[in-house]
Amino acid sequence: MPYRPTIFETEYWRVDLAEDQLYLGRCYVPLKRSCGDLAEVSEEEILDFLVVVRRFECGVREAFGATMFNWACLMNNAYQEPDLKPQVHWHVRPRYAQPTAVAGETFADPNFGHHYLREDTDKRIVSSEMLAAIARTLREHLAHPVD
Repeated sequence: MPYRPTIFETEYWRVDLAEDQLYLGRCYVPLKRSCGDLAEVSEEEILDFLVVVRRFECGVREAFGATMFNWACLMNNAYQEPDLKPQVHWHVRPRYAQPTAVAGETFADPNFGHHYLREDTDKRIVSSEMLAAIARTLREHLAHPVD
């Protein structure tokens, strides 16, 4: 599994930065306990997920000026493996109307206002230094829960 720096955690969820930053601030948000079906997520976990959404979106808007966010719960890859182990998790892609610069690199949303590009062909894998810079910036802006 690729290195994914953890940005923040709540009681039930963890927010990990993806190595693919075609959409600046792209993260995975896995449920911390083993759970293979969204219908089995508890009410407490769902309410905690709403805290994650609010905190993440507010922080990324502040850090990078994101315009909107795409959230998706996709577990298709688990069903491609012979040893089936689905795990509830979310993909979040911040979306940007304008290019954004981080540590001297510019990130432009290639399809703003449209569906994101195919994950298997369109990626922007950043250096470990850039991943660390993005993670550091996000942590600074997501350090405290939103009131």
